[in-house]
Amino acid sequence: MIRSLRLLLPVALLFLLPGVAGAQTIPLVTSSPMPNGNTEYALGIQILMVMTVLTLLPAMLITMTAFTRILIVLAILRQALGTAQTPSNQIILGLALFLTLFIMSPVIDLVWVEALAPYLDGTLGFEEALNLAQVPLREFMFSQTRESDLAMFAELGGYSAFATRDDVPLFVLLPSFLTSELKTAFQIGFLLFVPFLVIDLVVAAVLMSMGMMMLSPIIISLPFKLMLFVLIDGWALISATLVSSFAL
Repeated sequence: MIRSLRLLLPVALLFLLPGVAGAQTIPLVTSSPMPNGNTEYALGIQILMVMTVLTLLPAMLITMTAFTRILIVLAILRQALGTAQTPSNQIILGLALFLTLFIMSPVIDLVWVEALAPYLDGTLGFEEALNLAQVPLREFMFSQTRESDLAMFAELGGYSAFATRDDVPLFVLLPSFLTSELKTAFQIGFLLFVPFLVIDLVVAAVLMSMGMMMLSPIIISLPFKLMLFVLIDGWALISATLVSSFAL
């Protein structure tokens, strides 16, 4: 887990470096070629690269990993329990982040072994390392993307049918992946919501039959929902379900 945290920033740097490298056209930016064919940038552009990575890292975390599905499911679960701000947003985000790192750790390890480590050692060129680094992430996103969503965005973009996965551009794959993740997250959230909704309906019906219409059913049903969730070891069950839903 700690290794995944350490590797996340250099992996993001590897993906964002081409966009930042376009700043070489600015006169104040200097660079010099190295004997092995790579380019050594001046200190100013290195700082600019790091700042750009730190700015766009949250967007990459949300759009290219399992974070979106996990966060939505946990938010729906809290709403179904009716516990307002318990657990707090910070705890929900923390759990979603570490579950994401747990799920994405095989992908991050592949990127490190196949692309980033050879590039940092100078045995692999930048363009080749970038192409190799994209493969595990693209495979992960393809495995979670529905064909219908991919076809829809390809049609909206004016593309014909793709012969292979390698022909699918990243800016077509990303919205398709996010759309599929949203649909899957709401499907899981619906299945989680139904048992707690049944408890609310039963409690409301009992209160109505007893003539206690002024008493809020939520106050009475909350202890029963918490008891049910604790008895089935809900947090472990939800975490295991989310991890297994990606079928890596």
